[in-house]
Formats: sequence, structure tokens, C-alpha cells
Amino acid sequence: MPIKVSVVIPVYNPGKYIEDCIASLLRQSLPDDEYEAIFVDDGSTDETPERLDRLAAEYPHMHVIHQEGSGWSGKPRNVGIAAAKGEFIQFVDNDDWLGDEALERMYNYGVENGADVIVGKMAGKGRPVPLELFRKNRPHANVENAPLIDSLTPHKMFRKAFLDKYDLRFMEGRRRLEDHVFVAEAYLRAENVSVLSDYLCYYHVKREDASNAGFQRFDPVGYFKNLREALDVVEKLTEPGPLRDRLFRRWLRNEMVERMRGQRLLKLPEDYRKELFDEIHKVVVERFGPGVAAGLQPTQQIVAGLIAANRLADVEEFAQWESGIKPSGTLENLGWEDGKLSIGFTAEYKSAGEPITFRADGDKDLLVPPLPQTSLDAIALLGADTSAPLGKSKVDLVVRERATAAEFFQPVDFTREKVAVAGRDGYFRQVLHATSRIDPLAAANGGGLDAGIWDVLIRIHSCGWTKETRLGSVRSEAAGHGRRAAVVGSPAHVVLPYWTDPHGNLSLDVDRKTNRISYEFAGHTAADVTVTTDPDRLTVALPFHVQGESEAAVKLTHVATSRSVELPATVAARTTGDAELSAGLTPGELEGGPWRLEMILPSAGAGKPVALPLVLDVSASGGAEVKPLAAAAADLVAKAPGRPKPAARPAKRTFLRRAAGRLRRALKK
Repeated sequence: MPIKVSVVIPVYNPGKYIEDCIASLLRQSLPDDEYEAIFVDDGSTDETPERLDRLAAEYPHMHVIHQEGSGWSGKPRNVGIAAAKGEFIQFVDNDDWLGDEALERMYNYGVENGADVIVGKMAGKGRPVPLELFRKNRPHANVENAPLIDSLTPHKMFRKAFLDKYDLRFMEGRRRLEDHVFVAEAYLRAENVSVLSDYLCYYHVKREDASNAGFQRFDPVGYFKNLREALDVVEKLTEPGPLRDRLFRRWLRNEMVERMRGQRLLKLPEDYRKELFDEIHKVVVERFGPGVAAGLQPTQQIVAGLIAANRLADVEEFAQWESGIKPSGTLENLGWEDGKLSIGFTAEYKSAGEPITFRADGDKDLLVPPLPQTSLDAIALLGADTSAPLGKSKVDLVVRERATAAEFFQPVDFTREKVAVAGRDGYFRQVLHATSRIDPLAAANGGGLDAGIWDVLIRIHSCGWTKETRLGSVRSEAAGHGRRAAVVGSPAHVVLPYWTDPHGNLSLDVDRKTNRISYEFAGHTAADVTVTTDPDRLTVALPFHVQGESEAAVKLTHVATSRSVELPATVAARTTGDAELSAGLTPGELEGGPWRLEMILPSAGAGKPVALPLVLDVSASGGAEVKPLAAAAADLVAKAPGRPKPAARPAKRTFLRRAAGRLRRALKK
């Protein structure tokens, strides 16, 4: 069988961090005879070489090449390319890992679209990854119609014949940004690049000890010498003009301007800060024309202008101001509508806890940074735009899976409002009013949300700031009333919106990843539910959302004997907005005494029973009465033989203490 994909992994002293990488390669859905993994050990001095030798001996499609240390990852990647037998080559770092279906999906997607390069959706575990690039699938992408230039790490799949055609190889030796040179040239030479965004393919991981090579402080002179080599590639393969300026803008923004902003700059030692600034200034004045900075956001233009004017002190002052700017959001309403969770919220930026203000100047809106007029004049002379393009402000709502960092954009409708600042004529703040609807069955770029904890975040884009914050800790009373569990889809999925502890942010528990749903129902009292019993049916109305009608079950457990009976049931939507649980009941076939009531929801993720705050009390004559759990517990204590009847209040207090203990234990799970 021909090899479809060769995975090349450069390896140097990864220690325990390589185990996740190995495990993900062994889990691939692609058959073992259709892919290979090539570990190129670049002179490791830990136990990794022996670990890889054992792996290769056990699995025929796992290979290892040992070589003397070269000092960086370029040479081992090139050695892997030379050894690869696959139609495509996927590069993986030894402390990262792949999604279980990544190779199969990326290969099929690349073949289907005739791609030379396939970029799979990435998740950053403690480190940044591109976001806009993966907003949607892009089967036919290039540097002009997609933000490919935002993703210059090598963790992609490349057609081997394409690499050989142009002799595309990594620069070798101890150096920086060799991946920028390689990937930029690949983008510019490729006939087609395909971006796969509906499956999480690559997990980009920051080690717990932060020892990844990319996190180490670098020598500014060497770093920006290497950066110029990436710029050389762009100059070689493009003509002067808007496209080249746009591509250059990526390096100006990410590698220069963003290093000179906020706490990222201020936390650096002063001597290193000065050395870094000087090298950045040299590149800016040597290589970038005015069209490069002109396309940046206003705040980025300010920093770029100050860099070009060689005004480090003003850059530091601006950084002090920006370091206090934080995004904020208020959850205004929350509720289920036709199986979708509707979230209404407002969002704005704040500085030092107060809303950021802007100044109106005729038909222009202006930023008001705390800079001396001489600096503002210098920025203006360099052509930087200090107006505030508030008409372009926007907000996104995303859901992020806590364990994997998988992230998906949700649809958002929003409006912009200017709110006048009292006592300051001409000054105002901007508030974004937004509504988003999360469809658990389609929220993952058209696919359903996997079982897990999904945190809800908002990301505000305005004036060159793109910052995110959790949503929910500041909320209205109406939002609290709208929070309830839901059963959606077929097979059904249970989705529980809840407030995190201790901050009170909004998260979604999909398919009962925790025991919180039991806690939610245990918190309800008889006053929260409607119970009816007739000779042959038990009907309970419960405060959760359900679409249509689904099969379920009721589990009855006799308190004294622990005998359990499971009754078929249905869960159906009621016109009142809650759900109705209905089960056939024949009290004459049940032993006398109290029976605990549990509901088994029709969940695709877990079918564990959910305790209800109710007890079915069957009399000796066969009649049945539903009682609140607390009242039933008090009755049991009062009727216990051979002991005096305790006062009702202590019995109730004891029961509640025990119930509270159970709830606390459930919450910790």
C-alpha cells in the first residue's frame, strides 16, 4: 500500500512531553500501512533515543533516525524530508500532538482540492495560534484571498513532489525564523493552499516548564537578521505594491509593533528593551515603505510611527497606558430558543476600571492617548492615522473547550452605540450591544460540540485592540433566570449552562462531563416542579428545555430494600417552556414505602440517572403520593422504630447538612 502521509518530528530532549505526541500518532484513524512517522533525534542526551528505539521496534510504521546535534530543528526536518516515502509530509514538533483523525482528514481534503499545502485548524495550549484564518473552511486559499500569512509555523501538510520541485528545504544551523522563510516561500509558490477549519488537527503546546525553544529570550541582532531573510523571500517572489506591503505588514505587526506594546514591553529589562527597540527601528527604516504601516490599526500605527521616529520613551509611555486597557462584558439575558442558547450581552473597553473615552472632532472620532504633543506631531508627520475607526469595531463570541483549547466562533448580531460622557462636552464611550445563538448541534463550524466543558468568551476588536474576556461574572437578574439545562438533538445531548466557581463566568457542560446537572436538580424544591399522579401515570414538569419529544426513563429505588425498577418514560416540551417527564405507573406492583425518584435522560454522552428532589411514597393499600425529598426524609426519621421522635427542626437540619455535603462532593468531581 503506498504511503499517503509521512510525519516528520524533529526531536531534542523532550523528556515526558514526547509521550502525548507519540500517543496521538498511534491513535491516527489512517490505517497503519498508509502513513509513517519519522522521528529525527538531533543528538538528544536524555532517555528519548532509547524510548524511540523501543517504539520503532514495536511498530513497523514508526521510524527513528539518530544524528549528531545540529543545534536547531532545520536540519532534522530536512533529514526527515529526504527519508519520507509519503505523498504528503506533515511536520509535528516533539512536544505537540495531532487530533486523532488529522492525517486522514487533511490528506483527503488536500487531494480533493488539489492542494500543495494543507493547513489544519490549530489549538493553542498556553501559546497563541491564528484565529481569523480558521473562522471557516477555505478549500482554495492564497496569500491574496486569505490571511495565510498569519500562520508561518511549519505545522502543516506539504505535497512532497511540490517540495522537491522547488527544492524547498529549511535553513540549517542554530538560527531563528527558519520556518518563516520555508512557509512564506511555500505559500507564494503553491498552486493552491487548503485550510481545514471544521476539525481540530493540531495542538500547539507550551510546556509546563516553558522550555520550548520559541519561548527563550533571543539575541535581537541575530533574530532580526534572520527576519530579513523572510522579507527577502517575499521581495523575490512578489512585485512592489499593495500585496507586498500587506505581506510585510505581518512581520511589522507581529514581530515588531506587538513586542513594543503594553506589558509585553514593560516587563523586559531596560537594557534588553533598548537593544530590542534599536534593532526593530533599523528594520523599519531600512525595509518598510509608508504603505506597510498604513494598513495597521490606529494604535498599531501609533507604535509603528514612534518606532520609525526613534522615540523609545514615548513608546514606553504609550505602553503604560495600553497596559491598563481591558475588555469588559455584561451578560444581559440568557435563554433557550428552539434548541439554541440565546446570549445577549454588551461589551466595551475600559482603562483603569473606567470606560475608554473618545473625542469627537467634527465628523471624525479621535483616540485620546496620553502622549505629549511633540510625539503626536511626529506620528502625524510619518502619516500615522490617530483617528478612531469606531465604525469598524466589532465583537465575537467564541466557545473554547477547556481540556483541548479547541475554539469556535459563534454567529453574532451587534449594534454600536455612542454614549455621551457626563460633564465632558464632545467626549463619549462606545458600547457594543450583541446577541449570539449557540446551536450545540452545529457550533463547531457546522459540527456538534463534543462532550466537555466549553467556556464562553467574547473578543472585542476596536482601534487596534483585540482582547478577550470571559462572560457572565457581571450579569443581569434576567440572565440568571434564563439559565437552565436543555436536551437537544437525536441522539439527544444534554447541555447545561452554569456559572463557574468562584468567578461566576458562563460555561457549558455538554453531555454531563461533570455531576453539575444532579446539583442543579437537587437545588429545586417541590415548588419548582409540578407533579401529578393518577392510577397509571406519573407526570413531572421540570425546569429544563427540550425540543419535541424524546425517550427517557424513570428509575425508582426502594429506600428500605434498595430494589430498583426502571420505567419507560418520555420527555416532551410544554407550552410553558419547561419539560414534562411522563412514565407509566402501577402502584399496586410496588412495595409499600418511599421510593427515590431518578430521571435517566436520553443523552448521547452519558446515561447516568439524575436524582430528582422527590420521593414516591406507596401506601400499603397501593396508593401513591409524591412528596418533596426533605419532607419524606423527615417522615422517615419520625417513623423510625425504637427511638424517640426528634423535633422536626433538628431532623430537617440534619438532612440538609447531609444533602449539602453530597452536593459539595458532587461539585468537586
